Amino acid sequence: MSRSNYYQYHVFFCTNQRPAGESCCENQGALDMRNYAKKRIKELQLHKNNQVRINTAGCLNRCGEGPVIVIYPEDIWYTWIDKEDIDEIIDEHLCHGRVVERLRVLP
Repeated sequence: MSRSNYYQYHVFFCTNQRPAGESCCENQGALDMRNYAKKRIKELQLHKNNQVRINTAGCLNRCGEGPVIVIYPEDIWYTWIDKEDIDEIIDEHLCHGRVVERLRVLP
């Protein structure tokens, strides 16, 4: 872990809810998926020693790209469809440091 980063990985889930059915991450179950990721991180003991922190974010302004998360410090953006995608991001990126290219959203 770099001395300039408190967490090895800091993960932000956009959970913004827009009014009247407008496209947003929360309409696609973002908060539930954030809660699932947080639970998995704890099960894997990755929350200890500042390894991984899962947080809720307001609008990340990428509404048209599906539900999104961003992982710092690398500034890697992902979209996801289901728990299996979240598991893949956790297993590959957060456990092994490998970017999951098929789920990546480019800047």
